[in-house]
Amino acid sequence: MGAQERLSWPLTMGFGVQHLVAMISATAVVPAVTGLPVSTTLLFSGLGTLLFLLLTRNRVPSYLGASFAFIAPLAASREDGVAAQLGGVLVVGLLVIVVGIAVKALGVRLIDSVMPPVVTGAVVILIGLNLSHSATDSFSKQPLLAAVTMGIILLAGVLGRRMVFRLSVLFGVVAGWVLGGVLGEIADERVRALRDAAWVGLPDFQTPEVRPSVTLLFLPVVIVLVAENVGHVKAVAALTGRNLDGSVGDSIIANGLSTLLGGLGGASGTTTYSENIGVMAVTKVYSTAAYAVAACGAVLLAFSPKFTAAMATIPPGVLGGATLVLYGLIGLIGVRVWMDNRVDLTNPANAMVGGAALVAGVGDLTMKLGTMELGGLVWGSLLIVILHPVMRWLRAAQPAQR
Repeated sequence: MGAQERLSWPLTMGFGVQHLVAMISATAVVPAVTGLPVSTTLLFSGLGTLLFLLLTRNRVPSYLGASFAFIAPLAASREDGVAAQLGGVLVVGLLVIVVGIAVKALGVRLIDSVMPPVVTGAVVILIGLNLSHSATDSFSKQPLLAAVTMGIILLAGVLGRRMVFRLSVLFGVVAGWVLGGVLGEIADERVRALRDAAWVGLPDFQTPEVRPSVTLLFLPVVIVLVAENVGHVKAVAALTGRNLDGSVGDSIIANGLSTLLGGLGGASGTTTYSENIGVMAVTKVYSTAAYAVAACGAVLLAFSPKFTAAMATIPPGVLGGATLVLYGLIGLIGVRVWMDNRVDLTNPANAMVGGAALVAGVGDLTMKLGTMELGGLVWGSLLIVILHPVMRWLRAAQPAQR
């Protein structure tokens, strides 16, 4: 079904819950690792998604969750305090908005010239497979729960029809979660935290402070967010069979605004989520109404410390089993972008630069740039986004051989 098509409300609610489950763990991980409040990040994730759907006029079914690209600069600037960290997030949001306005004014050809299908396909593959380490690590911690979760998702997704097929991810996660509780695989401290948490409470709002020395650490994230947005819009277009090039500028602007709001209020920056694109790849349901339900759910749940504590009780093995399937699907969507656009991998500029970028991303190449440590997703994205047009231009400028 298309983005504007609508299911019955019970079905829409079910798919919304599935999208909520798909994004919640990753969105909670970023603030948990970097020291920002989980509830605030969840709140601005939901508000950012609603803003995204509004600005893209319901043409691009996507969820805006906390971006992993922010982990490195947030971690590097942790000693500078939360206010300085939020200042970096705020500046990234502003710069992404500027890029989006340029793309909207100059047309999608600007993106096509800088990031042709070979680049966007590689970025989509990077996004999926760079996360593979987190999936396998979680899987190995609790292999039984992971295997059961993955098995149910695969059986429901491959053999199930209609309702079962479309809600396969939710069924797998819930089954694994319940099994984890029965087998006592949920950590005792998380159970105690759930029991003691209040049902209703305000998120922890904080104000930003822009410091140039800290802000510089965040600038590479701008390239990553733009690349991720373009790649995700291309991925959604490949899934839905629609031409969404005209929505690329709106998508980038919306993501910039969402990140800007997060920086102003105390949350991490956002990006369109590969996890939820993976859910669409499994379910074949592209309705934006389901994303709106998920976003409203995230906003409501941000005001419940009890829910935040409950989500922390999902065993890592369950998340590993689910993400092993979802991340792999994202990587294959990138391959599909290459195939659909008939990317010529015999061209050395495509093959060599693309290959180097993929190995950097999948191998999670981690190096320091000054005081900032950047991981494989950043380096892989930078390699393909910056080097490919340079190599393509040099090859085109080379005199023809006689």
